Amino acid sequence: MVVNRQRKVAKYRGHSNHGGGMRKKRRGAGSRGGRGMAGTGKRAGQKKAGMAPMLGRLGSKGFLPRRAVMKITPINVAYFTPICITRLVAKGKATQVGAVVEINLGVLGYGALLGTGSVKAKLKLHVARASPKAIEKIKAAGGEVIVE
Repeated sequence: MVVNRQRKVAKYRGHSNHGGGMRKKRRGAGSRGGRGMAGTGKRAGQKKAGMAPMLGRLGSKGFLPRRAVMKITPINVAYFTPICITRLVAKGKATQVGAVVEINLGVLGYGALLGTGSVKAKLKLHVARASPKAIEKIKAAGGEVIVE
């Protein structure tokens, strides 16, 4: 059997102190005896030693301006499946010269070529960066990687 269905705060509605005594009390931080420049000196307002240089920097926390960070989007060798290659050629983002497909990864938005996966097609890839494993796999398939 639940007797008290209302929240306790409901009985304090209309009263400014909610059972906490004088309105100023129960505010936290020792009723404002602490936080914010607390304990900066003795009674008469003298500052602690070494506090003066800090005065300009107090409250200067917060967000810093973003620095320009160049994000390099990587792509793995496994991406170049036969279906994907035919799709790129159909869209005009890759050119096919005989058996070799030439792709500029910078135009596609990729800055690095990584070596995860396998590749069977002959590819000629233009890229800003490439891992040694990726270059090795492309060459083994009969293609080449041109690092710009």
